Amino acid sequence: METLDKFDVAILGQLQQDARLTNAELAQRVGLSAAPCWRRVRALEQAGFIRGYRAEIDRRKIGLGVLAFVRLDADRNTGGVTRAMEEAIRQIPEVVSCHYISGTGTFELQVVARDLDSFSQFARDVLLHLPNVKDMHTSFSLGEVKAGGALPLSHLGGGR
Repeated sequence: METLDKFDVAILGQLQQDARLTNAELAQRVGLSAAPCWRRVRALEQAGFIRGYRAEIDRRKIGLGVLAFVRLDADRNTGGVTRAMEEAIRQIPEVVSCHYISGTGTFELQVVARDLDSFSQFARDVLLHLPNVKDMHTSFSLGEVKAGGALPLSHLGGGR
């Protein structure tokens, strides 16, 4: 599956809005019957367009009131050392997102914590002890304007 037609794009759009739709509801919304819709969803999953399904949880409701953006500067940016740092970051549950970045810094992390004190302790005990960390710069979210948004699909054709 290399190209997406209007039904595939519609399925992706609907599932981004509500992944709990039944196959019958999804089929009706995209203008297909149930069996072809189910086959298309499975094909989209197998081709890697749909990577998974999960609940979007409000971090504040579960006691994670702090969202920090942490830029880590690596001491050296060589293959093996960088891969070790990446693997160590992947193992930390408090790191909810990590990107290898251009410009100043090596990695940009999104980190959640209960409060500023627990973040401070976490930064000292975990982040600064990651392999190859030279420096760390942190900014804190003062409020979310947009988070967990759906990906735009209009460039694929087939509508929004």
